[in-house]
Amino acid sequence: MHPVFIEIFGRPIYWYGVLTAIGFLAAVANWSYLSMRDGRAKGLGSDIGIWGMGGGILGARVAYIIANWSDYAQTPLEIIRIDKGGLIYYGGFIGGSLSIILLARLRREPLWSFADFVVTSVPLGHALGRIGCFLNGCCFGKNCELPWAVYHDQANRHPTPLYETGFNLAVYVILLWLYNRKKRRSGTVLGLYLLLYPLGRFFLEWTRGDDRMRWMGLTVAQEISVGLFVTGCILWIMLPDKRIKSDG
Repeated sequence: MHPVFIEIFGRPIYWYGVLTAIGFLAAVANWSYLSMRDGRAKGLGSDIGIWGMGGGILGARVAYIIANWSDYAQTPLEIIRIDKGGLIYYGGFIGGSLSIILLARLRREPLWSFADFVVTSVPLGHALGRIGCFLNGCCFGKNCELPWAVYHDQANRHPTPLYETGFNLAVYVILLWLYNRKKRRSGTVLGLYLLLYPLGRFFLEWTRGDDRMRWMGLTVAQEISVGLFVTGCILWIMLPDKRIKSDG
């Protein structure tokens, strides 16, 4: 693992920032392609990117700062250095969701079908961002002696960020499959994401070796995963039986 991608005039450009940017562009490309294919408004993919990613990065950074306030209390200027890493996904998911809800209201988009469209890109961007985590050396795994273990911090460890990259790519494929079905209930793509990702994240947390906030024996991420999974179950059951033709 090597966190620095390149140095320009003596200033390092970190892999974390590069992969986050690539993840953002991949998400926008996915939205733009689906928008063009489905006959949606021109430029919608870019608008979602600006709103969703802006709110997502803000929410993810705020959550990380709150969770690690002791590290930032003495060096407050480090708060803005997101290029070095330091984002919590669930904070970003909440912040991005609030931004997208506001955008849907401003554009007068049907909320559930709009959420289905937006969520298709989330695991794709997340997968690429986790590669940045791996190269940055954060979110590292517990000690292990498996053949694919990586050497980090003087120990062989689980490549936990790469586990999550693979898992997110699988979720991305499944969401696209459902999104492109001939008929589906509006809101089910979002509901399926809330069932799949929290379930995988809950179990992947057991492989994490970095310091984790805990309560009642579980990490905070696991507790949020449980809450989102239950939300997904309720959403799947309670969505109105209003079937729409696939946008594809």
